Amino acid sequence: MLLIGQGLLTIIGCCVVFSATRTQAGDPYTFVTRQVVFAIVATVVMVVVMAIDYEWLRDRSRILYALTIAVLAALLVIGQVRGGTQLAFEFGPIQVQPAEFAKFTVLLALCAHLTEDRKEEVTYARFLGGLVIVGVPALLIIAQPDLGTASVLIAMAMGVLLVAGAKLRYIVAISFLAVITLGAAYIGNLVNDYQLERLRVFIDDDNPDLSDSVFQVRNAVRAVGTGGVFGKGWLQGPLTNGRDIPVVWADFPFAAVGEQVGLVGCSILLGLFIVVLVRIWRIAHLSRDLLGTYICAGVFTMLLWQVFQNVGMTLGIMPVTGLPMPFISYGGSSLVTYFAMFGLVQSVHMRRMR
Repeated sequence: MLLIGQGLLTIIGCCVVFSATRTQAGDPYTFVTRQVVFAIVATVVMVVVMAIDYEWLRDRSRILYALTIAVLAALLVIGQVRGGTQLAFEFGPIQVQPAEFAKFTVLLALCAHLTEDRKEEVTYARFLGGLVIVGVPALLIIAQPDLGTASVLIAMAMGVLLVAGAKLRYIVAISFLAVITLGAAYIGNLVNDYQLERLRVFIDDDNPDLSDSVFQVRNAVRAVGTGGVFGKGWLQGPLTNGRDIPVVWADFPFAAVGEQVGLVGCSILLGLFIVVLVRIWRIAHLSRDLLGTYICAGVFTMLLWQVFQNVGMTLGIMPVTGLPMPFISYGGSSLVTYFAMFGLVQSVHMRRMR
């Protein structure tokens, strides 16, 4: 069921990417062809991860974590600056975002750290260690700046620690730390004007000085609202097939779904995500050990938060962070990372009886 749900989401994503990008380049198939190639590569990565015992990966989590920190630090030094941000290394037409792959390695490192102690409740010392493991890459990602991906890591930490038995006051401490971190990033000028403008748009969308930035969000809301129950038809959305919503194929794919296939299509899409989440939760319960349970809890939390954030910013109830919708948004780094994390979940399920 998990593989079927994942496959259907990926196919829907390719259809959305084609619909939203066919008028953006000379060749209407440029973006969707790349997305299909990304999906093939991601499938190979997932099969490899499935074939490896997740305990073997746990034993090498420190090496993977150290490499992640090194790559994130190198990105800030030698990464290509685009629009005031340093999000990816560029290899010709391909952009590789280390922050996406950090979701996989940081999850492994945190779960490995928590399973070193077999106690039913997370001790304060181990809780602080977990905060450091998540906090270091989160700070490096905020410095890019990429607040959206940093929020995913923080959400993952909260989910895993909650399942691991951390006390409620520890979870409150994480939330407080996140707020302090964002405040420090603002004071230290680590967050650029573009990111701050997105936040101001969310708080005060009637400000005439922000009319250009509000334009994108309002059109996304209009696209969903005007789709009605059954939508205007695939490839028939004037707002999401044109240039009224910039980068709709990456940031606002839910707007394309809402305008072209309406409430019914949106319900089917979200229903598939619910099926996938339920299966991950079920696999967490069937896991042979705590490590597998924590891995599933982390993937569950990241997927849930990222879908909620992406849909929320499309509907105007969350600030725009540029966080992609898993499996639906255009982008190879995100797709490969989620396929790899689902490979981890499948590895847990395949070895549940051993």
